[in-house]
Amino acid sequence: MPTQLDKDARFLRAVLAASDDCIKVIGLDGTLEFMSEGGQRVMEVQDFEAIRGCPWMQFWEGASKAEAEAALDAARAGHSYRFQGPANTAAGNPRYWDVQVTPIIASDGKPEAILSVSRDITQMHAGEERYRLLAGELNHRIKNLLAMVSGIVNQSLRGAEEPLDIVKRRLSDRLQALAAAQDVLMMASRHGAELKQLVEVVLSPHRSGERIDADGPSVTLSSKCALAMALALHELGTNAVKYGALSVDGGHVDVSWSNQDGEFHFRWQESGGPHVTAPQRRGFGSQMIEKVLGNYLGGTAKLDFAPDGIVLSLDAPIAALAEG
Repeated sequence: MPTQLDKDARFLRAVLAASDDCIKVIGLDGTLEFMSEGGQRVMEVQDFEAIRGCPWMQFWEGASKAEAEAALDAARAGHSYRFQGPANTAAGNPRYWDVQVTPIIASDGKPEAILSVSRDITQMHAGEERYRLLAGELNHRIKNLLAMVSGIVNQSLRGAEEPLDIVKRRLSDRLQALAAAQDVLMMASRHGAELKQLVEVVLSPHRSGERIDADGPSVTLSSKCALAMALALHELGTNAVKYGALSVDGGHVDVSWSNQDGEFHFRWQESGGPHVTAPQRRGFGSQMIEKVLGNYLGGTAKLDFAPDGIVLSLDAPIAALAEG
């Protein structure tokens, strides 16, 4: 007849197997002594015996390794410690963990081993990162929008010798075009877009006279790629109005794209503006263009602060442009 001790042991094994937390016992020397069945599952461990006795520290790198070392030191001193950080699974897949480290106290009141409970919070962490990025982008876009309005007003008032009603009409037309460009940014987040139309609408607030040329074949972008392209064009246009070719009379922007041998090539080139010097530190806008545009379109985006004018070069597989 099963004893209560047998029942308790089966219950404990069932709990450990069902839990998605990675529950480990670590020796005071920092080596792995035990890992729960559920922990082996989330850590993608095929055979625990192959890693039994290995240093727990080997799973951590950089700042997370320092946190893990601090957690072991705290547990050896009889204290609990909690931290969050990235660590790969045994199969090499990246995960982000919430880790609670607690001493296991012997009958003499001193720590005899260390209990570590790690919870996979990769999805939650990714969501927080996306939220921070979106919040930063929203703040940045609002500032850019105000800068664009200021630039449009300044452009419209340059012809101060013209009748006031003409200046007011020009200003109104440009502000309406800016509003249309903002609509494109919102629509691009839900639906795809034709690249030429996207370029025309996003840059329409700045197209006084023949200051911007846009040319290229028909290209349909997925909603993801359209949003990235619209944001990049929005950023480039704003920068051109504030500091670049469109900030002075006679400045010009050439926008072109082509499809060759399965590759998409896009180029933004400014000329006739103020002399350009490379910034000592890349700002949010530059990083957003290079990282977001390149990542979203599955290619490489590079900003070149050439003396004659800023140049953006983008190269990406054509097949990636339609991917959601």
